[in-house]
Amino acid sequence: MLKDDMNYKAFRSHLGRAGLTNKDFAELVGLNSKSITNYAQNDEVPDHWAIVALLMGEMAGNGLEFKHLLYKMNIKPNKIRGAAKGRWGGSKQTDLNLLNT
Repeated sequence: MLKDDMNYKAFRSHLGRAGLTNKDFAELVGLNSKSITNYAQNDEVPDHWAIVALLMGEMAGNGLEFKHLLYKMNIKPNKIRGAAKGRWGGSKQTDLNLLNT
């Protein structure tokens, strides 16, 4: 864990220093951009993304290119979580046939 949790404003500052928007960052690391903006609600960013943003900002601030390395990795996007089509809350339960009882 970082010495102090990174708030959303500091996270955005590091992304800005790296020349990235939320959408750019999300695409580079395989996240949904809405996941990034959701961190603003709690004003707290998970440590692993805080570290990545910090390093990206520092690298860009020192004239080091980093995007090509991430593109080389061919990071696959995270699977979308949440409700499945036609199901409340994405429930995987089977339907009960109550009409033929």
